[in-house]
Order: sequence, then structure tokens, then C-alpha cells
Amino acid sequence: MPHVQRRSSVSDELAWQIVRAADEAAKGTDKRFAVAVVDEGGHLKAFLRQDGAKLNAVQVAQDKAYTAASSGMPTQKWSEVLDADPVLRTAAPTAIDRLVGMGGGLPIVVDGELVGAIGVSGAHWTDDVKIAEAGLSALDAKP
Repeated sequence: MPHVQRRSSVSDELAWQIVRAADEAAKGTDKRFAVAVVDEGGHLKAFLRQDGAKLNAVQVAQDKAYTAASSGMPTQKWSEVLDADPVLRTAAPTAIDRLVGMGGGLPIVVDGELVGAIGVSGAHWTDDVKIAEAGLSALDAKP
């Protein structure tokens, strides 16, 4: 019998809880964001473009989530990795589709297992990180 690998994935319910938590945090700012949650395979599960969010934030938020899910690390870590390796700095941006090296993408980890990622875009990447972190606060909320 062939072996089958099973992977856990973020549920649609949890994905929307994360988006709503990020949305609430963003409403407390004067900026507008796009928020994307993807599953462990990088497929879109939940998405919100706040009224007034820039059009390019749609793609960037989804690509940040994809980058975080596919690499298992925050997107801002990619800038450090690329800075430390001249070959990667040159090759990775063209060889790795959807690679985003600025902050705003965070893995979603439940019980030590990567189940998806959140990506946020709409302001400076440091602001995007704050909203993404606020989204992940949904993981700590009681049902």
C-alpha cells in the first residue's frame, strides 16, 4: 500500500476570523489594507480589500501570504536572506514566482504545524506587519 502524507490546513472559519481581526485592527488606523489568508498550499481561503485600499495591494497581499506559506517564514525574513547571499539576491526574485521580500506576510502555525499564512498590504511594510500580527491574534481568541 502506498504511503499517504496528510497535512493540516486552516479552515475557512479560522481564515475569516483572522481576516476579521486584521480588519478591526486596520480600522483603528488612517490607512486601508488588503488582507489575504491562504492554506498550507498557498491557495486563497479568505480575502478582504478594505474600501479605499490601493488596487496593487490586492496582488501584493496575496503574494505575501503565498510567500509566507511556501517558505514557512515571515516575508521580512526574505530580505535578510537575500542580503546575506549575493547569488540568491540575483536569482531568487526571477526564479521563485510570487516571492515578496518585504514584511506583511506571516505563517499561520497551529500546534507547531504550518496550516497557512496571512498577507497584508496597503501601507509601509512595517504597518502591514502590525495588521498581519493583529490578524494572527485570532489564534488566541476563545471560540
